[in-house]
Amino acid sequence: MFDETPLIDGAGSEPEEEPRDEETLEENSDEAEMMPESDEVAHEDRSRRDFMTQILAGSIGAIVGLVPFVAGLVFFLDPLFREKRAVDEEGTGSQSGVAKDSQGYIKLPVTRSALPIGGSPQLVTIKDDLVDAWNKFPNVPIGTVWLRRLASGEVIAFNTICPHLGCSVEYRGSQQDFYCPCHLSAFKLDGQKNNPIPPRDMDRLEIKADTGDEIWVQFRNFRGGISEKVAT
Repeated sequence: MFDETPLIDGAGSEPEEEPRDEETLEENSDEAEMMPESDEVAHEDRSRRDFMTQILAGSIGAIVGLVPFVAGLVFFLDPLFREKRAVDEEGTGSQSGVAKDSQGYIKLPVTRSALPIGGSPQLVTIKDDLVDAWNKFPNVPIGTVWLRRLASGEVIAFNTICPHLGCSVEYRGSQQDFYCPCHLSAFKLDGQKNNPIPPRDMDRLEIKADTGDEIWVQFRNFRGGISEKVAT
């Protein structure tokens, strides 16, 4: 006998695909086009973050490296700006005991009254604080001067260095003059040259006025071998 069950058309065949509307296709197409743009934006964001990170790291490294450099620079330059001497409220004085004002006048360890009027010149050592870049040498001799008190009471001072070639000028009592034993230069007691050997008179130094019985001298050295008086 034959099975009378009717056959269903299309049985065993592949299912048909549902039709897609145009709007769905367009959305999928737009999403596909936007994906590369999103990747590009993400890449730019990463590049920007990496750049800022490098800038920040470089800045931190520069600061860390700058700190010891600045510290070393301050250590190197500090002596150049260090105050060479402590000045008291009156503008004079020194921690080492050397009395020196802001104009460079140094108080001598001798008074006017101790110098005889019209008497022999007195040799006085000048002391000051010497400061180089990193070291301070307090109260050390920096030179000598000849002091003499005139009949008028005025005190005059001469640098003992001969203006000829830099030897030390001595006082010659027998001749009542100043004399350089190196090259026979001679000077009167007022400092004027007494022969043609020296190129100029003895170098007279400035003495501060209105200091009472104290003597304050502005000590300087001058270039030798020339007729002009040029401070060194």
